[in-house]
Amino acid sequence: MTSPADRWLQRELLGRLLGPVLVIILVTGAATAFLAHEVVEAVFDRWLLDAAHSLAAQVRYAGTRAVVELSPQAEAMLRYDVVDRVSYEVLQGGTHLIGDGDLPRHGDYQDRFGHGEWAYGAVLRNKRVRIAAVQVPGPGEPTLVLVAETQAKRDEATRSLLVVLAPVVALVLLAAVAVAIAVRRTVRPLERMAAVWNERSHASLDPMPTHDVPRELRPFALALNDLLGRVRELVLRERHFASTAAHQLRTPLAGLQLGIARAARCPDLQSTRMALRGLETTTQHTARLLQQLLLLARLDPEGRGSIELVPVDLVALAREVGEAYMDAAMERDIALELAPARPEVIVRGEVDLLREALGNLIDNAIRYTPGGGQVVLAISHDPPCISVSDSGPGIRPEERGKVFERFVRGEGTVGDGSGLGLAIVREIVALHGAEVQLQPAPAGGAQFVLRFSSSMPSPGCPDCTA
Repeated sequence: MTSPADRWLQRELLGRLLGPVLVIILVTGAATAFLAHEVVEAVFDRWLLDAAHSLAAQVRYAGTRAVVELSPQAEAMLRYDVVDRVSYEVLQGGTHLIGDGDLPRHGDYQDRFGHGEWAYGAVLRNKRVRIAAVQVPGPGEPTLVLVAETQAKRDEATRSLLVVLAPVVALVLLAAVAVAIAVRRTVRPLERMAAVWNERSHASLDPMPTHDVPRELRPFALALNDLLGRVRELVLRERHFASTAAHQLRTPLAGLQLGIARAARCPDLQSTRMALRGLETTTQHTARLLQQLLLLARLDPEGRGSIELVPVDLVALAREVGEAYMDAAMERDIALELAPARPEVIVRGEVDLLREALGNLIDNAIRYTPGGGQVVLAISHDPPCISVSDSGPGIRPEERGKVFERFVRGEGTVGDGSGLGLAIVREIVALHGAEVQLQPAPAGGAQFVLRFSSSMPSPGCPDCTA
C-alpha cells in the first residue's frame, strides 16, 4: 500500500480520469463489434431466407403429396457461391423429397422472421452452417424447405466491419495523451503557487496575491493566506510578549542586584537583615511574575493544548480560595465574606485554572481596597456565576476595557502588581467557554463576574439544575 507521503496527485488524477475513459472506449468497442456481427447475420440471413423462398416457390401438390420440379440449371444457380458451400433439402412430414439428405432439422441461435420462416445455426459435415427454413402450406402434411450455407462470407464481412475497431487503439492512446496533458495543466497552477509561496514565505509572512489563482483553487489559496495571517499574528504576539516580559523582569532583577549590593555594604547585622527582607520581598514578587508568565504561555491560544473539564463546585472553590487569602485580608483590616446562593453550584471546569483565576480576582480586590473595607464572594446558580466585589476606589469606565490586557494597570494604582492577573483571568474564562464582566460593585468599588454557560446537577440533588 502506498503511504500518504508517496502519493502523487498527478498520478491519481490520471488514473481516475483515464480509467473511466478506457472503460467507455472498451464498452463502446464491444458494443460496436456486437452490433456489427448482428448486422452481418441479419443481412445474410435475409439473403439465405430469400433463397429458401425461391426454392419453396417450386413446390407443387399432386393431391396431398408435395412435388418439387427443379431443373438442373435452377439447382446449379441455387448451389452456386464463390466462397461458401450451399446445401438444400425439401421434406414433407419428415420424409426426404429432394436435395441433400443430411441437413440438421434443429440448431442454436435461432431467429424467427415471421410465420413459418426462421433461421438457425448448426454443424454440417464438420462445418458451421447457417440454415434458413420455410414451411410451405398444402393439403397434405406440411412441407419444409431448408437451405444451408457455410459461414465464410459472414466471417469475412464481420472482420471487414470490425475494422472500425482499429481506431479504438489509437483512440485509447489519444485519450491517454489528452488526459495526461489536461492533468498536467491542471496541476501546474498548484506547482506555481507552491513555488511562489516557498519563495516568499521565507522572507515574509504577508498574504500572497490570489487574483491570478484559478477559481477552484482560490479557497485553498485563501486558507493558506489565513494560515499565514495566524502564524504572523502568533509571531508578533510572541515577540511582543517576549519583549514585554523582558522589560517587566528587568526591574525586579535590577532590584535584586541592588539589594545584594546593599546587603554586602551593610555595617551591622540589623541593617543586613533589613536588606535581606527587602531581597525576600523582591524575590517573591519576581517568582510571582515568573509564575504568571508561565501560566500565560500555557494559556496562549496556540500552545494551551487540551484541558480536562471535570465537575467543580463553585461554592467549595470560593471557600477554599477565600480561606487562603483570609490572613492577607485580616492584615489589611478587610472583611472577606462568602455569600453562596445554595450549598452547591456545579459547573464543568479545570480546578487549578479556576483556582488561579479566582485567586487573582481576590488578590486584586484585597490589594486595592482600603483598610476597614470589605470584599464579597457571591455565587449564584441561574446562570451559574461567581463574583468578587470590593469597596475600593473602583475602575473608571474609560479604563474597564483595557484592564484585561497584558501588563496594563489602571491609572493611580500602587503596589507591586505586574498587570498580568486580569489577563490571566480572561484567558482562563475563555478556555472554559465562559465570560468575565467588570461592573460597579454595590459597595462602590469594582465587581468582577465570572458567568458560565450552564451548571450540572449536584451529586446530592440530581434534579437541581440551573
